[in-house]
Amino acid sequence: MATVTTDPLVGRLVDGRYEVVSRIARGGMATVYLAVDRRLEREVALKVMHAHLAEGASGADFVSRFRREARAAARLTHPGLVAVYDQGLDGDTSYLTMEYVAGSNLRRTMLTERTLPLGRTLDVLEDVLEALAAAHRAGLVHRDVKPENVLLDTEGRLKVTDFGLARAVNEVTATTTGTILGTVAYLSPELIATGACDARTDVYAVGILAYEMLLGTVPHTGTTPIQVAFQHVNNDVPPPSDVAPWIPPEVDDLLCALAARDPADRPADAGAALALVRTVRAALDPADLERRVDPPVTADAVGPASEGAEPGPAAEHRTAATAPLAVLSLQDREAAGLTEPLAVGHVVTPTTRPGPPPPPAPAVAVGRRRRGRVLAWSLVVLLVLASAGGGAAWWFSSGPGAYTLVPSGLVEASRTEAAAILDDASLDHTIEERYDDTVPEGAVVASEPGSGESVRKDGSVQLVVSKGVRMLTVPTGLVGATQDEATAALEGADLTVGEPVAQAHDEVPEGQVMAVEDGDGNVIEEGATIRHDVPVVLTVSSGPAPVVVPQVTGSAKDAAVQALEDQGLVAAVTEEYSESVAAGLVIRQDPEQGTDARRTDTVNVVVSLGPPLVEVPDTYGTNVKAAEKALRDAGFEVEVRHPQGISPLNIVYAQDPPGGDGRTAPKGSTIVINVF
Repeated sequence: MATVTTDPLVGRLVDGRYEVVSRIARGGMATVYLAVDRRLEREVALKVMHAHLAEGASGADFVSRFRREARAAARLTHPGLVAVYDQGLDGDTSYLTMEYVAGSNLRRTMLTERTLPLGRTLDVLEDVLEALAAAHRAGLVHRDVKPENVLLDTEGRLKVTDFGLARAVNEVTATTTGTILGTVAYLSPELIATGACDARTDVYAVGILAYEMLLGTVPHTGTTPIQVAFQHVNNDVPPPSDVAPWIPPEVDDLLCALAARDPADRPADAGAALALVRTVRAALDPADLERRVDPPVTADAVGPASEGAEPGPAAEHRTAATAPLAVLSLQDREAAGLTEPLAVGHVVTPTTRPGPPPPPAPAVAVGRRRRGRVLAWSLVVLLVLASAGGGAAWWFSSGPGAYTLVPSGLVEASRTEAAAILDDASLDHTIEERYDDTVPEGAVVASEPGSGESVRKDGSVQLVVSKGVRMLTVPTGLVGATQDEATAALEGADLTVGEPVAQAHDEVPEGQVMAVEDGDGNVIEEGATIRHDVPVVLTVSSGPAPVVVPQVTGSAKDAAVQALEDQGLVAAVTEEYSESVAAGLVIRQDPEQGTDARRTDTVNVVVSLGPPLVEVPDTYGTNVKAAEKALRDAGFEVEVRHPQGISPLNIVYAQDPPGGDGRTAPKGSTIVINVF
């Protein structure tokens, strides 16, 4: 990839944020740069639209459309789509910042390999259709599917890029200059003939892309873009087996369905097309998936070069269908009996007269080719007028004279203003109301066909009028419900459910909703009305918080209880006698110290009552030796006293504490006996 260092934008800081490092490629409507986002410190692809698109009376319309299309593309999130990060205006510079995909694109692969094996062709189709299906589900149509817009990163993964840009540029260029730039190889017949465009338009382009990958050439070729456009409208795509008989009939049917001239004969969208591709693959012989068609040697074997791609050895053989840049003026199109094109990024021809395409010009000197082209188109015009039985009748009933352009100024005008604009243009209109997050209520979001596109003079323009931001009601009964119940209620109300927040609580059971907030932490009242895109965040109880059981064994009873309560634990105290632990101290605990627990869990604490009580023997009147033995056998210590002096009798006449009659004392305590 060549780096251009003379570009005046290289080295500049765009919008105070994006430092331009080098130029990657330059195309018909924009230049792509490698830049560094200083704020997020990451590499991005900076796509700067050519300044002339924002000039003139329609410049403001272009900037408005460009921003709207960029916002729509930015809402797409899929691994197969190049992410759009930002869009903005720096002075007169309209730009997009997108994911930077280091690698190449499908065009360069096709220039190198010429044809792809059947299995790899189906792999590419699946990846491209899966990415387009995500866009179609979001209501977006690519409009410009071609190999240049299928990127391959360094790991070989495919990403589709450039959603919505062709439409934004077309609405300005087609109405202000009368000239369309681009390639015509992948345009659907309805886009050429009437300007109609829906998901099936992308499906047609994918079918042409599949044909080119498999056979090394596009199905419709010619020496001028008009010839190619003529063939799209009037000729079916031939089955690939016409070129390579070994190709299975299922593949013929697949490609002919994807690229059917009548949109009603194609899959409804990329999702339906993807299902068809997978069904066909499952029915194929694995051996056929490894086969490939021999590369063609004809002059139309090479497709259009990608933006910024090296020309390659066969670049000089490109046909008008796949030339990297073609120009078709309004005068050229009118001379050929064609109406105004309707899609930028390609040369297009809306309405053509049935019949064979003009013969290709011979490969002779330039002057001779031009004379031949003028003669050929003169004959075409004469044939058109003669076969119609009157040129004027055909012109105003079916030809270009039956069409007019949708006026500008519809988007963001009020419903009344837009209706007046269409009335002034003698066009009928219908109204479709749709919620929109950015366009005020009552203003026009879009029109179909769009401003600058062709519409029959007796036709109608559909105005999509904003209903404003969609507002939704928050269900009641969320607080106190379980998380699953609250989530189901929010989803049933079509609200966006944010990531739940877990919060410990000693009393609220685990899994129960405690609060409802938005993404910024503001409380949302139940029954309130909020924007549909405001995330509703549930604060859900995770139950009592986890704690570690402290050591209380050996502590005094009151200190032990306090230590457990400080951790949110509940102390369950019981008492028992102990000969080894002093009274009032904790003998043991359950759970043990260091055990994981939760607040409000119970810890059993056993507190010592001291030694057990035993019955005290009555030694009154007994011999001192017998008294000592009886007391010691009962578990007491004995202290002998002689208050009256030593006597030969050695008889106990007093005892403290006294014994008998069931009297008790702590085991191990001292009993005093008086002897005379």
